[in-house]
Amino acid sequence: MPQVNPPKKIYDVCIIGSGAGGGTAAKVLTEGGLNVVMLEAGPRLNPEKDFKEHLWPYDLPHRGAGIGAVSRTELNDEFMAPNGFWEIDGEPYTNAPGSSFRWFRSRIEGGRTNHWGRIALRFGEGDFKARSRDGMGDDWPITYEELAPYYDKVESFIGVFGSKENVPNSPDGIFQPPPRPRCTETIIKKACDKLNITCIPSRLAILTQPLNGRPACHYCSQCGRGCMTASNFSSSQVMIPPAAATGRLTMIANAMAREIVVGKDGKAEAVSYIDKRSKTEQRVYAKAFVVAASACESARLLLNSRSSLFPDGLANSSGVVGRYLTDSVGSDLAGYFPQLERMPAHNHDGAGGAHMYMPWWRFGQKNDFLRGYHIEFGGGRGMPGVAGFDGVCSEHEGYGAGLKQKCRSSYGTAIGFSGRGEMIPNENSYCELDPNVVDRWGIPVLRFHWQWGENEIKMASDMQETFRSIVEEAGGTVLGHGRRHPNNGGISEGGAIIHELGTVRMGNDPKTSVLNSNCQAHDVRNLFVADAAPFVSNPDKNPTLSIMALSWRTSEYLLDQAKKGDL
Repeated sequence: MPQVNPPKKIYDVCIIGSGAGGGTAAKVLTEGGLNVVMLEAGPRLNPEKDFKEHLWPYDLPHRGAGIGAVSRTELNDEFMAPNGFWEIDGEPYTNAPGSSFRWFRSRIEGGRTNHWGRIALRFGEGDFKARSRDGMGDDWPITYEELAPYYDKVESFIGVFGSKENVPNSPDGIFQPPPRPRCTETIIKKACDKLNITCIPSRLAILTQPLNGRPACHYCSQCGRGCMTASNFSSSQVMIPPAAATGRLTMIANAMAREIVVGKDGKAEAVSYIDKRSKTEQRVYAKAFVVAASACESARLLLNSRSSLFPDGLANSSGVVGRYLTDSVGSDLAGYFPQLERMPAHNHDGAGGAHMYMPWWRFGQKNDFLRGYHIEFGGGRGMPGVAGFDGVCSEHEGYGAGLKQKCRSSYGTAIGFSGRGEMIPNENSYCELDPNVVDRWGIPVLRFHWQWGENEIKMASDMQETFRSIVEEAGGTVLGHGRRHPNNGGISEGGAIIHELGTVRMGNDPKTSVLNSNCQAHDVRNLFVADAAPFVSNPDKNPTLSIMALSWRTSEYLLDQAKKGDL
C-alpha cells in the first residue's frame, strides 16, 4: 500500500508573538470561536519558578553581584523579570555608521509585558490628529472616539488604577482607586502645585482591588522582577490563560519566525520558523496571520519574507516597512532632599512604580518645541536595585563605621525624574536588513539608522529645566543626570526608553502606508499587524495600553471577517 501523508493542519489564525498585542489577539480570537496557533521565540513562562520578586541579595551567591565585579544591575538575573535582553548571544543587530540605537528584546512567553513599568496611559484626541494641529508628521486614519471603546474593554479586563482629572489631551479611563502617595511623592506634589505643574495619581496596570480572580497588589514594590500573584499586568498571566482555557489555543514555544510564506493567490499561507531546540525548520499553516512580534521584529519578519510577488518584503509595495521608526524622547535628572535624611527609617512599600506623575500640562500652549512630554519620578527606600541600597553604596568610598554612617544617612534621600516626550518621525530614523549579517539561525538581522531631530533636542532641554525647577522648589539640590546621550543636551540614546514603534504604519493611502485603518495589510488581505508597528505617531504616553486597545479592535474586525468568509 502506498504511504498516505496525513493532511496538514490549517489553523484559523497564526499569531506571531505573545506580548501585549499577541496576547490580546489570542484572547479575543479564541473566545470568538477561532482555532489559534501562537509562535513565541522564547520558552514558556512559569511564574513560581521564573519570578524572584521576594529574594534578597543574601539569598544569592556573591549577594547577587555576579563574578568579576559585574554589577547585578547590569545583568539579566534574579533582579529582573526573566529573559529580557539588550544583547542576545547569536542574535545581533547592527547600527549604520554614525548611528547609535539600542534594541531591547524579550524572549519568553508574554514578551516585554513581563518587563514594562505598567504605565497605562490613553492617547488623547489631539494625538490622533497632530498634523492637523501643527503641520508635522501625519494624522492617524482613526480617531480617539473610534478607539475609546477598546480602551474601555482593556482597562475593565486588566485593571488600571488612577483618578478622574479631566486633564486636556490625557483622557480619563475606567480606574480602580489609586494608592496613597508616599512621602517623596507628597514633597514633589507640593512643589508642583506652587509651580502650576499638574501632578496627579499615576495610571498603572496594577490592581488595588481584586479582579477576575487576581488578588490586589500586596505592595512589595517589586513589579520589575515579576509578580507571582499576577496583581500587575502581563500578557503571560492575564491574556494567555483565558485564551488557553477555551481549548482553542496552541502555543509553540522556542519558535523563531523566519518568513511568512505566500501562496500563488497572493495570500499568506504559512510561517516558516526555526525550532530552537532541534535547530530544524518547520512550517505552520493558517487562514489568517497576526504579526505581533514587537515593532522592529515585525518589520524584520516582513522584510525577510521576500518572494516573486513581494521582492522588497511582504506587503511592502509602498516601500515604507521599517520606516518612520521612533522612540520616546527621554531625559533624566536626580535631586538630593535633606528633609528625607531626617526621616525616621521606614519601609517604602507600595506599587512597583510612582504613585504620582505629571501629565503634559502645557498642552495647547505655545512652547519652544512641538508636542509635549510627561514626567515620571520616584525615590525612597527600596529593595535591591538601582532605587535601593545599591545606588547609595556606589556613591561613597571608604570602609568601616564611617562608610556605614554615610550610607545610612544618604539612603532614601534622592528623588529621580524622567521625562517621556513625543518624537516626530524623520527620514533619517529607520531600520532595514543588514546586507551582510545574519543571526545564528541564518536570518538576516536589522541595521538601524538613527537621528534625533532638533525638536526633540529642544524638548529634552526643556525637561532638564523643568526638573531643576521642581527640585529647587522642593528644597533639594540637583545631583546629576541619569542615562542620556552625552552630546545632545540631556536627551537619551535612541531606543533606550524601549518605546520603539511605527515601522509598519497604518494609513488610508497604500502608497504611503502598509496597513489600512483596521491594521490589515493593503497588499495581503489575510495579514494583520497588532503591536506598536502600526502606530502613526509616538505621543507623550507610554504605548502598551494603546497596543492592546488597537489589537482588540483589529481582532474583532478579523473575527468578523473570518465569520463572513471574507479572508
